[in-house]
Amino acid sequence: MGFSIKKWLSNDEPDVFSNSGVGDAYYHVRPEETLQEGNKMILLEPRAYSESQQIADYLRNRNTVVVNLKRVTPDQAKRIVDFLSGTIYAIDGGIQKIGGGIFLCTPNNVNIEGKITDEKDSKNIHDNDDIDIEW
Repeated sequence: MGFSIKKWLSNDEPDVFSNSGVGDAYYHVRPEETLQEGNKMILLEPRAYSESQQIADYLRNRNTVVVNLKRVTPDQAKRIVDFLSGTIYAIDGGIQKIGGGIFLCTPNNVNIEGKITDEKDSKNIHDNDDIDIEW
């Protein structure tokens, strides 16, 4: 018949306690998948810590997020960065400070090359805040 004790007792089921969880399979991206349509860069200026989950959701959906924390208090900014650091760790992504209170958060299908130097690391720093771009 269709039922077999041997098949029922065999170890054909995946090991749910192994190191490769569901998230691992989702975040291990083949090179041909890295340039799929639909990858976006999202620019966000959260006004409260409660918006951290939305940022994490964008990252989980493999979008790059630039987060400007200049509209939250220093305590909230620290909490947001801590939350995003945990998210980044969980998805094997990356986070890099690119300016005062501005962070680039990437999922693991985006490679970041180069580094923005910290303002206090350079001697010849020019503000250039007066430069504006209008399209």
